Parts: sequence; structure tokens; C-alpha cells
Amino acid sequence: MRFDVLTLFPELFAPLMASGVTRRAYESKQVEVVLWNPRDFAQGNYKRVDDRPFGGGPGMVMMAEPLSACLDAALAARGAEAPVVLFSPIGEALRHESVERWSASEGAVLVCGRYEGIDQRFIDTRVTHQISLGDFILSGGEIAAMALLDAVARLQPGVLGDEASHVQDSFNPALDGLLDCPHYTRPEQWNGQGVPAPLLSGHHVQIERWRRDQRLAITAARRPDLIAAARDAGRLSKADETELKKKL
Repeated sequence: MRFDVLTLFPELFAPLMASGVTRRAYESKQVEVVLWNPRDFAQGNYKRVDDRPFGGGPGMVMMAEPLSACLDAALAARGAEAPVVLFSPIGEALRHESVERWSASEGAVLVCGRYEGIDQRFIDTRVTHQISLGDFILSGGEIAAMALLDAVARLQPGVLGDEASHVQDSFNPALDGLLDCPHYTRPEQWNGQGVPAPLLSGHHVQIERWRRDQRLAITAARRPDLIAAARDAGRLSKADETELKKKL
């Protein structure tokens, strides 16, 4: 798949693509990332990409023309139309289900806004999808774009050391959409704290029941909406419901 990223700060993406286990996805071109700077498509000696907002107010607004020309170049290089994604507070919240859809797609063009925002006319005519990381504001869309790229890259075959690793992630359908359980490693004693006995038992059924109970307890405490969704989908067993009643 291919992601074209429109950003005024392409240098921010170099560490992402060269670090950690997900670099395998970029090195192998399983996830190809092509960076485009709208400033390269701006007019005049100063290559201006922003201007003051009509109606007054603080900050600057990214101009539609350089962004549109940059987008045209990216789409031409792809050789086909593609989704155009803007990271925005009004966008759909990025969740595991949508990450899975993007990870199975042919990619998209990712638009990273800056300053007070982007001229609405560009959004209305060129953007097909809007995505939000949550109810907070970043200095630009680059971090959000990197979050999507990283989430997509780690789902590609062969990227993680253990193919089953992402299956045990929080929100994964394999865990019925629940949060993950706590994890422990050596030493067995650390600062006077031990490892829960079931994990040392060697009894696989007991271990899995403990992990399931922990997932239920943590999800019920932190994200009861996920418990409700799992229940509505018929994913909770009688043993699950019994464990949840103990927590009430």
C-alpha cells in the first residue's frame, strides 16, 4: 500500500520510518510512504503557504492553492484516485476497526494541517475523509499521520516478531474488543511485589481464565462502553458475566 503525506515538515517522518520494529514495513515497501511539501508548489519568491484569515482573528490559515497543487501532484504520481484524509477535530475517532480497514486498503493521501487550520474550500472540494485522534489539539497533523502509519504498519504480515502479537492487543476482536490484561516478566520478585500465582502455575486453562478475568475487570472499570458492546454482540460467556457481577 502507499501513503502520500502532504506536510510542511517532512523531516519529522524520518525517525518514524527508521526506528523500531515497524521500520520493516517501510523498508520492505509493504507500507510505502511518499512525502510532499506544499511549499514546493507555492507561488512567488517566498513560497507562501499561509495567510491571515478573512474576518480577522489570531493565527494564520493554510492556503487552498498550494495544497491543491500538491495534492494534484501526489495523485498524478500514484496514477489513480485515492482517499484524501485530513486530520481534524471534527473527524471520526480513530479506532481499531478503522485501522484494520486502512491496513487492508491500497493506502491514501494524508493531509497534515498547520496553524489555525486549512481554507475550508480545499476541505470541501478535495478531502474525502476526516480523522481525529481524540478531544485535544496538536500543533499539526503530522503526529496524527504518524499514529495512523504506525498502527497500519504493525498489522502487516511479518512486521512484528510474533505473528500473534497484535492479536492480543487491546480492542482486537480476538479479545472481544476488551482491554488487554497486565503482563509480567522476570524476576518473580521485584521491590517486594510478586507475580500473580496463576501465571506461575503452568496450568494453561487457569492462566487463560485469569487473563480473561483481568481483561473484564480492567475494561469494566476503565471502559464500560466496551463491555456493553461485547455484551450486545453476544461475546460474553456465563463465566464472564459471573465474574463481572463480582465487581459490582
